[in-house]
Amino acid sequence: MSMESKEQFRENTDEQAAVFSALADPTRLKLVKFLCRQRDPDALCVNALAGLLGVTQSAVSQHLRVLKAIGLVKGERRGYHIHYFVNQDVLEKYRELTSAALSIEEPGEEQSCQEYCPKMSKEG
Repeated sequence: MSMESKEQFRENTDEQAAVFSALADPTRLKLVKFLCRQRDPDALCVNALAGLLGVTQSAVSQHLRVLKAIGLVKGERRGYHIHYFVNQDVLEKYRELTSAALSIEEPGEEQSCQEYCPKMSKEG
């Protein structure tokens, strides 16, 4: 594996881990599912999300903070409230990243154990 390929692999892995970490919480996953069902201009405010999820507004705000940190959720001020929706471009990127992380690939030369493991002796 070339140095550039290894760096890209590492970067993708870090980004994939961030996505999986953000979605590992059941409430955050439900939150994303609710927001994915919304179509502009039907974004949801914290009050509506708290009611749908059965959690406090404070809990929703904390979960939204995590999702905004990875760019998956965006907010837009509408009057006194901020309405939230899924960033469709980032969602598509994360779909591809998670799909790649869970795909089964044919092993390449760089994935050979021979490079990392000592040779077995015929006597052993």
